[in-house]
Amino acid sequence: MKAKAVISYKPIGIIHTGFKDCKDTPIQSALSDADGTVEVFTEYSSGLKDIEGFSHIFLIYHFHQAGACSLVQKPFLDNKKQRGIFAIRHFNRPNPIGLSIVELRGVKGNILEIRGADMLDGTPLLDIKPYIRQFDCRENARSGWVDEQKFEISDVKKYTPGSLQK
Repeated sequence: MKAKAVISYKPIGIIHTGFKDCKDTPIQSALSDADGTVEVFTEYSSGLKDIEGFSHIFLIYHFHQAGACSLVQKPFLDNKKQRGIFAIRHFNRPNPIGLSIVELRGVKGNILEIRGADMLDGTPLLDIKPYIRQFDCRENARSGWVDEQKFEISDVKKYTPGSLQK
């Protein structure tokens, strides 16, 4: 494959949340208790078979309101130092793809009820994968520069992109 090959995906659904402005969205899904729904398009709904047995799922989506890519930015956990885009979770990426782990609270036909929404209303859904604790939890994982930041989840839970710009 050529490095500059064009790769395209088409949405399999739409994520619905109460967030209309990116300044109001939670920083990460782990910091969110916001509910939402995932509408899987009818032609893909048979792919939801057996998903109700999972407590959490990965949502892979397109940051449809992302701005221009910036390869170096200041992350919210370290507002003093710029970091490379691949070492942070900012949405202005070369390929504006988002990834969130959300709690699956219910399945009604082609609609998934979720908790932990951190994406904008109308976000195009690219894929869903089940969270499997035996595969997805890593003991002794390192978190690079983030490990150097001294913070508690409760300290950063209140942050939104908008609160960081003030």
